[in-house]
Amino acid sequence: MTFSVFVLFFVALIAGAVAFYIPKINTSTYKLWLVFAGSYLFSITIVHIFPDLFAQATQPALLGVCVLIGFFLQQGLEFLSSGVEHGHIHVHEHKHHQELSAVWVLVALCVHAFLEGGMLAHGQSGHHHHTSNTLLWGILLHKAPEAFALMSVLLCDVKSKAKAVLMLMIFAAASPLGLFLSNYLVLNEWLSSQALMILLAIVTGNFLHISTTIVFESSADHKFNAKKMGIAIVAAGIAIATEMLF
Repeated sequence: MTFSVFVLFFVALIAGAVAFYIPKINTSTYKLWLVFAGSYLFSITIVHIFPDLFAQATQPALLGVCVLIGFFLQQGLEFLSSGVEHGHIHVHEHKHHQELSAVWVLVALCVHAFLEGGMLAHGQSGHHHHTSNTLLWGILLHKAPEAFALMSVLLCDVKSKAKAVLMLMIFAAASPLGLFLSNYLVLNEWLSSQALMILLAIVTGNFLHISTTIVFESSADHKFNAKKMGIAIVAAGIAIATEMLF
């Protein structure tokens, strides 16, 4: 667990720092990274998380409902965050930024990140160790552009750079806190296995929303792009190979 906590925190912090020191990034390269991350996350959700989730289910219909809840919960969080969890970088006029509350963006992303961390508690022991590693990679792949986009918004919305860095650190700590708290509750039997499965299903719905949105929004006017399709297929192949070989 210590390694996961360390990596979750510092990947988000470093990616946000990149936005702080390098405020501009090549848009084409950034979108290709998002396509890879989105396709990988979608693929591990389909070939890994779903089978693992429903193979252990005593009430599969209930878990299916929880997946839907997670999907629409993410839609609500996106309304507050303006899609920053998809890695979207928003550059608008100052008047618009007065309407966009950096605090609400941070709150929405922290809720999402906290749930992600809690999901990792599912794989912290025994035969679920592989599940934890696979999920960790999937989370990290979209955590970096998420933190970069958040810092880009904060640099526009928050006058004090010191305050922006503090808010980034709060976001970076959200996933490790979710992992630590959930793991503690599970080990002390304050969180039942059924409750953990429900949490897993809700976050699975989150992942479905985020990953599909990234992939579908990566091409302007939804036109076919061979390069992006190739990267998406490579990412899916890596996810399948990880599941089959390790």
